[in-house]
Amino acid sequence: MNNYYDVTTWPIGNPSEDVGEVINSIIADIKERQNASDVNDGGKPGAVIYLPPGDYRLRTQVLIDISFLRIQGSGHGFTSSSIRFNVPEDEWPDLHELWPGGSRVLVDLLPAGEDTDPSKADPSNGAAFRVERAGSPRISSVEFANFCIDGLHFSPDGSELPAENSYVNGKTGIHVSSANDSFRVNEMGFIYLEHALTIHNADALSIHNNFIAECGSCIELRGWGQASKITDNLIGAGFKGHSIYAENHGGLLVTANNVFPRGASSVHFKGATRSSVTNNRLHSFYPGMVILDGNSSENLVATNHFLRDHEPWTPFLGIDNGLDDLHGVLSVSGSNNSVIGNHFSQIVDSGSIRPEGATPVIIRLREGAGNFVSNNHVVAMNVHAATSDDCFEGQVDALLTTDAADALAVTTVLVDPESTRNTILDSGSEPQVLADRTTNAFRATPTVV
Repeated sequence: MNNYYDVTTWPIGNPSEDVGEVINSIIADIKERQNASDVNDGGKPGAVIYLPPGDYRLRTQVLIDISFLRIQGSGHGFTSSSIRFNVPEDEWPDLHELWPGGSRVLVDLLPAGEDTDPSKADPSNGAAFRVERAGSPRISSVEFANFCIDGLHFSPDGSELPAENSYVNGKTGIHVSSANDSFRVNEMGFIYLEHALTIHNADALSIHNNFIAECGSCIELRGWGQASKITDNLIGAGFKGHSIYAENHGGLLVTANNVFPRGASSVHFKGATRSSVTNNRLHSFYPGMVILDGNSSENLVATNHFLRDHEPWTPFLGIDNGLDDLHGVLSVSGSNNSVIGNHFSQIVDSGSIRPEGATPVIIRLREGAGNFVSNNHVVAMNVHAATSDDCFEGQVDALLTTDAADALAVTTVLVDPESTRNTILDSGSEPQVLADRTTNAFRATPTVV
């Protein structure tokens, strides 16, 4: 029995014109052939669908309603569309390439809600790949590996921004609507999608070694979930969306990710418990980099590198996520969380601080009780923010510059009255930590006179 399919040799449809039609017909064939649930202690082994390197336009949404399906290519194909679209058009003929490559799916669906009220639109309608199946058991072991999903263009959003910088187009790469088990998304490329990856009700999910950037939101774990991991990814969302978002998750591991700036947040937990954010490199142009809210409790935030600095690229100057510098680089609303051994670099121009004249906050404990904050190191410098028309050179120059006029005064830990019985150790000097000493335990970091 041959359970390996190549979209370029399948006799139904034209994969160059509509790979969605081709893949749906392959799934129909799998279901027709594998129609018995128990044959010789087996019956439905599933299949592999292969996309060789090439461009495949998708005009029909792929509906996946079978387990044990792997859709794979031979190259994630990422290259920056944002840089290209912000290069003057008369320079395009001199560029080596204009579009992402590899095994590339071009999402050419009508945006979700195009002819309805956008606030009422179902975002799954604009998904290239939709995974949905009712009944028992949960759909399991669906895998996406090593190909690129490209949303092609963003759309005008009513602002003065060029359309290609809006991060809005109603398109999603992969939308999982149903409860699921042991899904894998590995070595993929996602670009120019309003939502790259949205997964509901996940159990034992692995999102590993992907390149997910220049999308409105990158990874969104919705509904609820448990025992999943987001590891070793390169991630960069737009200023309106999430880089990594998880709600009502327990036992989630977020580790060894390199999160680029411009996302409204780097990691946002809402109602997440007993989960870990460890060993990540996090970079943001705005406050609110890591947010634990909705009574997120018993989580570990440890040994991460936080860098908060300025947008150096001219096309996005003046854009922010709506939060001021009192919000905190790390904000906690929940109980019994541990914030241990993190490095924070706050490298900003004092003239840009909002509200004007405020002292920026690094760690803010907003609500809850019993949080443990220990051995965090804060470097805060006042710099003159430079800008550049060249995205790559401007950002690299900003990252490598360590000279500064002088130190910047910051509040390393701010504890609101609604947060009590916390322990703050060696995470700021006496004047740098603002907390009620009668309801919180505190030990100052020693200072050199």
